[in-house]
Amino acid sequence: MAGNFSFDQLKKAVQAGEIDTVLACIVDMQGRLAGKRFLAQYFVDSAHDETHGCNYLLAADIDMEPVPGYKAASWSKGYGDFVMKPDLSTLRRIPWLEKTALVICDVLDHHTHDDLPHSPRAILKKQVKRLTERGYIGYFASELEFYLFSETYDSARKKHWQGLDTASPYIGDYQIGITTKEEGVMRRLRNEMEAAGIPIENSKGEWGPGQEEINVRYAEALDMADRHVILKNGAKEIAESEGKAISFMAKYNYGLAGNSSHIHNSLWSADGKTPLFFDKQADWTLSTLGQQWAAGQLKYAKEFTWFLAPYINSYKRFQAGTFAPTKIMWSEDNRTAGFRLCGEGTKGIRMECRIGGADLNPYLAFAALIAAGLAGIDEKLELQKPFVGDAYQASRLPEIPKTLRDATETLTKSKMLKQALGEDVLEHYVHTAKWEQFEYDRRITDWELHRGFERY
Repeated sequence: MAGNFSFDQLKKAVQAGEIDTVLACIVDMQGRLAGKRFLAQYFVDSAHDETHGCNYLLAADIDMEPVPGYKAASWSKGYGDFVMKPDLSTLRRIPWLEKTALVICDVLDHHTHDDLPHSPRAILKKQVKRLTERGYIGYFASELEFYLFSETYDSARKKHWQGLDTASPYIGDYQIGITTKEEGVMRRLRNEMEAAGIPIENSKGEWGPGQEEINVRYAEALDMADRHVILKNGAKEIAESEGKAISFMAKYNYGLAGNSSHIHNSLWSADGKTPLFFDKQADWTLSTLGQQWAAGQLKYAKEFTWFLAPYINSYKRFQAGTFAPTKIMWSEDNRTAGFRLCGEGTKGIRMECRIGGADLNPYLAFAALIAAGLAGIDEKLELQKPFVGDAYQASRLPEIPKTLRDATETLTKSKMLKQALGEDVLEHYVHTAKWEQFEYDRRITDWELHRGFERY
């Protein structure tokens, strides 16, 4: 876990007038930053120890509506406080905001000061602890895709999100010439994230007009999740300052490619020096440990799909022939598969889970992948042979849940996740999934109006 700014450096910067604002942020269930803007001197004097927030923040939907039915927080319990405990190792300057620093906070119980079990960061920390107890480090990297629009969020809203102008008029996948048009935002994004302690490897055009991908260097799981949420938040802020808008929706347009968040993951020794998935003598150069880890993720993929695809819209992305997977299997360097082996024959060998969309919460997604991988190790599962060919056309392969309703059903029944995460935690997120479905089921969509207003 690392920002780029020590607390002593912050104190000196505040004294010198270089920093006047500190953002103290938790991560909500949707993977968004929520918190407070502190006068920097006050943060340095006292708030660096702890501050407080309303516990409805982890019992609300994406519209910030308090959701009935949660055990952890409700009107009957009065929606009290929880503790926001700054993790000072995550302190960093935020170059795109004037004189501003940011710190990620853990969410603690107001009375016991223990991690609040259903907070996303605590869920991932629990799984990371399980790795540590076995002498493992989990290295993760999430690749984020998004659409960049030559619109502001206000202009997009006035157009009712229809007929939006993308930053480039046609697909520029890997094309340098067309993506030069997008450099006003993308150059700032690369450089200012790097300056904020989030090492960027590259950006590129993706398979949609104005669609981008940005790759952050891999890190230990918790650090990578922190980088992911700061990157998403910062990307929107940078774009807005340039008169542009960004969308991380899994599928904003039926006719265009969806936005993914592929997750690369592997295990290394506790000192971070020895790759535990690499074995020159093993099949596919993937060690027995790596094969068991991958087999666990395959076995339990249906059960944890919700953690990779948490919204109604998420499931619109799973369409054949769009580079988004529809089947649960693994392959060697095959982009039609749900899981892809990367770095074969090298120390960087790893599994890439291709199921997740850019709308996922990285803490929940990483935690689910770790839980499934460890289950595979504990059960000593055998990895099936890799699939070869076009997975979209393979009718006998197990399918990724097609709808939120399907994914919620498999999530509800998961004994593995109940054991790994805790029964109350799993119940909390099952309730979240059911609420999302309930909200959608009672709404009238534009598609229904267009199709039926006159013709029904």
